[in-house]
Amino acid sequence: MKGIRNIVFDLGGVILDNDVHLTLRAFADLGINNMADYFGAGKASSFFRDYELGKISDADFIGDLRRMGNLTAPDSVIIKAWNALLLDFPPLRIDLLRTLRDRFRLFLFSNTNRLHMQAFQQIFRDSFAGTELDSLFEKAYYSSAIGLRKPDREAYDFILRDGNMINHETLLVDDARVNIVGAAKAGLQTYWIEPGKTVLDIGWDDVTS
Repeated sequence: MKGIRNIVFDLGGVILDNDVHLTLRAFADLGINNMADYFGAGKASSFFRDYELGKISDADFIGDLRRMGNLTAPDSVIIKAWNALLLDFPPLRIDLLRTLRDRFRLFLFSNTNRLHMQAFQQIFRDSFAGTELDSLFEKAYYSSAIGLRKPDREAYDFILRDGNMINHETLLVDDARVNIVGAAKAGLQTYWIEPGKTVLDIGWDDVTS
Protein backbone atom coordinates (compact mmCIF):
# COMPACT_ATOMS: atom_id res chain seq x y z
CA MET A 1 0.00 0.00 0.00
CA LYS A 2 1.70 3.12 -1.26
CA GLY A 3 0.87 6.80 -1.45
CA ILE A 4 -0.99 6.75 1.88
CA ARG A 5 -1.28 10.01 3.80
CA ASN A 6 -4.44 9.32 5.79
CA ILE A 7 -5.68 6.22 7.62
CA VAL A 8 -9.34 5.85 8.59
CA PHE A 9 -9.89 3.17 11.23
CA ASP A 10 -13.08 1.37 12.05
CA LEU A 11 -13.65 0.95 15.78
CA GLY A 12 -15.36 -2.31 16.76
CA GLY A 13 -13.28 -5.35 15.82
CA VAL A 14 -10.35 -3.13 14.85
CA ILE A 15 -9.46 -0.91 17.81
CA LEU A 16 -12.07 -2.12 20.30
CA ASP A 17 -12.63 -5.81 20.96
CA ASN A 18 -16.28 -6.72 20.76
CA ASP A 19 -18.50 -9.77 20.56
CA VAL A 20 -21.98 -9.26 19.14
CA HIS A 21 -22.97 -12.72 20.37
CA LEU A 22 -22.89 -11.40 23.93
CA THR A 23 -25.60 -8.88 23.10
CA LEU A 24 -27.61 -11.48 21.17
CA ARG A 25 -27.38 -13.82 24.15
CA ALA A 26 -28.30 -11.09 26.62
CA PHE A 27 -31.44 -10.25 24.67
CA ALA A 28 -32.28 -13.93 24.25
CA ASP A 29 -32.22 -14.15 28.04
CA LEU A 30 -34.73 -11.29 28.07
CA GLY A 31 -36.96 -13.07 25.55
CA ILE A 32 -35.84 -11.64 22.18
CA ASN A 33 -34.51 -14.58 20.21
CA ASN A 34 -34.33 -13.01 16.75
CA MET A 35 -32.00 -10.06 17.36
CA ALA A 36 -29.59 -11.46 14.76
CA ASP A 37 -32.23 -10.77 12.10
CA TYR A 38 -31.98 -7.05 12.80
CA PHE A 39 -28.59 -6.32 14.29
CA GLY A 40 -25.09 -7.60 13.54
CA ALA A 41 -21.87 -6.98 11.65
CA GLY A 42 -22.44 -5.00 8.47
CA LYS A 43 -26.19 -4.62 8.85
CA ALA A 44 -28.79 -2.59 10.66
CA SER A 45 -32.50 -2.95 9.95
CA SER A 46 -35.60 -0.89 10.73
CA PHE A 47 -35.31 1.23 13.89
CA PHE A 48 -31.79 -0.11 14.53
CA ARG A 49 -30.62 1.71 11.42
CA ASP A 50 -32.52 4.85 12.40
CA TYR A 51 -30.84 4.80 15.80
CA GLU A 52 -27.42 4.27 14.24
CA LEU A 53 -28.05 7.31 12.06
CA GLY A 54 -29.12 9.45 15.02
CA LYS A 55 -32.70 9.79 13.77
CA ILE A 56 -34.35 8.62 16.98
CA SER A 57 -33.58 9.25 20.64
CA ASP A 58 -32.23 6.81 23.20
CA ALA A 59 -35.67 6.68 24.83
CA ASP A 60 -37.37 5.95 21.51
CA PHE A 61 -34.87 3.18 20.75
CA ILE A 62 -35.38 1.53 24.14
CA GLY A 63 -39.13 1.84 23.63
CA ASP A 64 -38.87 0.16 20.23
CA LEU A 65 -36.88 -2.68 21.77
CA ARG A 66 -39.54 -3.07 24.44
CA ARG A 67 -42.30 -3.30 21.86
CA MET A 68 -40.35 -5.69 19.63
CA GLY A 69 -39.78 -8.18 22.44
CA ASN A 70 -42.65 -7.35 24.80
CA LEU A 71 -39.98 -6.55 27.39
CA THR A 72 -40.83 -5.67 30.97
CA ALA A 73 -37.26 -5.26 32.22
CA PRO A 74 -36.17 -1.80 33.45
CA ASP A 75 -34.25 0.52 31.14
CA SER A 76 -30.97 -0.19 32.94
CA VAL A 77 -31.23 -3.92 32.19
CA ILE A 78 -32.04 -3.29 28.52
CA ILE A 79 -29.11 -0.86 28.20
CA LYS A 80 -26.77 -3.37 29.86
CA ALA A 81 -27.86 -6.04 27.35
CA TRP A 82 -27.40 -3.62 24.46
CA ASN A 83 -23.88 -2.74 25.60
CA ALA A 84 -22.87 -6.32 26.43
CA LEU A 85 -20.94 -6.69 23.15
CA LEU A 86 -18.43 -3.96 24.09
CA LEU A 87 -15.28 -5.48 25.59
CA ASP A 88 -11.90 -3.75 25.88
CA PHE A 89 -9.19 -1.80 24.09
CA PRO A 90 -6.07 -4.00 23.87
CA PRO A 91 -3.14 -1.75 24.88
CA LEU A 92 -0.93 -2.86 21.99
CA ARG A 93 -3.49 -1.49 19.53
CA ILE A 94 -3.46 1.86 21.28
CA ASP A 95 0.35 1.86 21.22
CA LEU A 96 0.17 1.20 17.48
CA LEU A 97 -2.08 4.22 16.92
CA ARG A 98 0.28 6.45 18.87
CA THR A 99 3.17 5.25 16.72
CA LEU A 100 1.29 5.68 13.44
CA ARG A 101 0.41 9.29 14.31
CA ASP A 102 4.03 10.19 13.61
CA ARG A 103 3.68 8.99 10.00
CA PHE A 104 0.06 9.52 8.97
CA ARG A 105 -3.06 11.56 9.64
CA LEU A 106 -5.37 9.27 11.63
CA PHE A 107 -9.17 9.30 11.61
CA LEU A 108 -11.87 7.13 13.15
CA PHE A 109 -15.14 6.24 11.41
CA SER A 110 -17.61 4.01 13.22
CA ASN A 111 -21.18 2.95 12.60
CA THR A 112 -22.41 3.34 16.15
CA ASN A 113 -25.07 4.85 18.39
CA ARG A 114 -25.23 7.09 21.44
CA LEU A 115 -25.60 4.37 24.08
CA HIS A 116 -22.64 2.46 22.71
CA MET A 117 -20.61 5.67 22.38
CA GLN A 118 -21.16 6.56 26.02
CA ALA A 119 -20.18 3.06 27.08
CA PHE A 120 -17.02 2.55 25.01
CA GLN A 121 -15.75 6.05 25.70
CA GLN A 122 -16.04 5.33 29.43
CA ILE A 123 -14.30 1.97 28.96
CA PHE A 124 -11.43 3.82 27.31
CA ARG A 125 -11.20 6.44 30.08
CA ASP A 126 -11.19 3.73 32.73
CA SER A 127 -8.48 1.81 30.89
CA PHE A 128 -6.16 4.69 30.02
CA ALA A 129 -6.14 7.02 33.01
CA GLY A 130 -8.90 9.37 31.89
CA THR A 131 -7.56 9.82 28.35
CA GLU A 132 -10.19 10.46 25.70
CA LEU A 133 -10.49 7.98 22.82
CA ASP A 134 -11.03 10.74 20.26
CA SER A 135 -7.70 12.33 21.20
CA LEU A 136 -5.91 9.53 19.34
CA PHE A 137 -7.27 10.83 16.05
CA GLU A 138 -7.31 14.06 14.12
CA LYS A 139 -11.07 13.62 14.02
CA ALA A 140 -13.57 10.90 14.93
CA TYR A 141 -16.69 10.35 12.85
CA TYR A 142 -19.65 8.50 14.37
CA SER A 143 -22.64 7.61 12.22
CA SER A 144 -25.17 8.76 14.80
CA ALA A 145 -23.47 12.17 14.96
CA ILE A 146 -23.04 12.79 11.22
CA GLY A 147 -26.24 11.07 10.04
CA LEU A 148 -24.33 8.89 7.58
CA ARG A 149 -23.08 5.31 7.80
CA LYS A 150 -20.83 2.88 6.03
CA PRO A 151 -20.98 1.42 3.39
CA ASP A 152 -23.01 4.24 1.77
CA ARG A 153 -21.00 6.22 -0.77
CA GLU A 154 -22.11 9.57 0.63
CA ALA A 155 -20.62 8.64 4.01
CA TYR A 156 -17.15 8.19 2.55
CA ASP A 157 -17.52 11.30 0.40
CA PHE A 158 -18.47 13.29 3.51
CA ILE A 159 -15.50 12.29 5.66
CA LEU A 160 -13.08 12.79 2.77
CA ARG A 161 -14.42 16.28 2.18
CA ASP A 162 -14.68 17.20 5.86
CA GLY A 163 -11.20 15.84 6.66
CA ASN A 164 -9.61 17.41 3.58
CA MET A 165 -8.50 13.97 2.39
CA ILE A 166 -7.93 12.70 -1.15
CA ASN A 167 -9.54 9.31 -1.72
CA HIS A 168 -6.57 7.48 -3.27
CA GLU A 169 -4.28 8.79 -0.51
CA THR A 170 -6.60 7.41 2.16
CA LEU A 171 -6.62 3.89 3.61
CA LEU A 172 -9.70 2.42 5.30
CA VAL A 173 -9.04 -0.35 7.82
CA ASP A 174 -12.23 -2.26 8.63
CA ASP A 175 -13.33 -5.74 9.66
CA ALA A 176 -16.66 -5.68 7.77
CA ARG A 177 -16.25 -6.79 4.18
CA VAL A 178 -19.26 -4.75 3.04
CA ASN A 179 -17.61 -1.56 4.30
CA ILE A 180 -14.41 -2.37 2.45
CA VAL A 181 -16.34 -2.85 -0.80
CA GLY A 182 -18.12 0.47 -0.33
CA ALA A 183 -14.89 2.33 0.39
CA ALA A 184 -13.20 0.86 -2.68
CA LYS A 185 -16.08 2.12 -4.83
CA ALA A 186 -15.42 5.58 -3.39
CA GLY A 187 -11.78 5.34 -4.51
CA LEU A 188 -10.16 4.68 -1.13
CA GLN A 189 -7.41 2.15 -0.61
CA THR A 190 -8.58 -0.56 1.77
CA TYR A 191 -7.44 -3.26 4.15
CA TRP A 192 -9.91 -5.88 5.33
CA ILE A 193 -9.14 -7.44 8.69
CA GLU A 194 -10.21 -11.01 8.13
CA PRO A 195 -11.67 -13.18 10.90
CA GLY A 196 -8.94 -14.37 13.22
CA LYS A 197 -6.65 -11.44 12.39
CA THR A 198 -6.15 -8.10 14.15
CA VAL A 199 -4.91 -4.66 13.22
CA LEU A 200 -1.52 -5.74 14.58
CA ASP A 201 -1.20 -8.29 11.77
CA ILE A 202 -1.05 -5.60 9.09
CA GLY A 203 2.42 -5.12 7.65
CA TRP A 204 2.64 -1.47 8.66
CA ASP A 205 6.21 -1.10 7.37
CA ASP A 206 4.80 -1.73 3.90
CA VAL A 207 2.25 1.10 4.22
CA THR A 208 4.08 4.12 2.82
CA SER A 209 3.31 7.69 1.90
